[in-house]
Amino acid sequence: MRTMGLDVGSKTVGVAMSDAFGWTAQGLKTLEINEAEEQYGFDAIGSLIEEYEVNKVVVGLPKNMNGTIGPRGEASQFYAEELRKRFGLPVILWDERLTTVAAERVLLEADVSRKKRKKVIDKMAAAMILQGYLDSQSK
Repeated sequence: MRTMGLDVGSKTVGVAMSDAFGWTAQGLKTLEINEAEEQYGFDAIGSLIEEYEVNKVVVGLPKNMNGTIGPRGEASQFYAEELRKRFGLPVILWDERLTTVAAERVLLEADVSRKKRKKVIDKMAAAMILQGYLDSQSK
């Protein structure tokens, strides 16, 4: 059984998957969504849950730096609740402050072009969210 990590935005969802042992996270893909038109990519998420035999989902929760929940955090809470209802799996909200910033920094240091960064940043952020959760579980 695997754990799926999600970095939920208004236009994309970065997807990461753990290995079978739950030790490491790998960026898997970026799904196109349209929050404004209520297209959230749940069918694609469901297919991945089935294909990878996922038993738990970790959704990044973007908190403000002072710990409060803003509009993006509320959107992630909604997304997590929908996943719970639709798939009946445990869904953990994981503090993701600065993961996208950290992912961007890693890609900049690796001298990845802006065009290529845009394609991989969300799945990389999802992998960082998931790895943070996995690391917390092994302690």
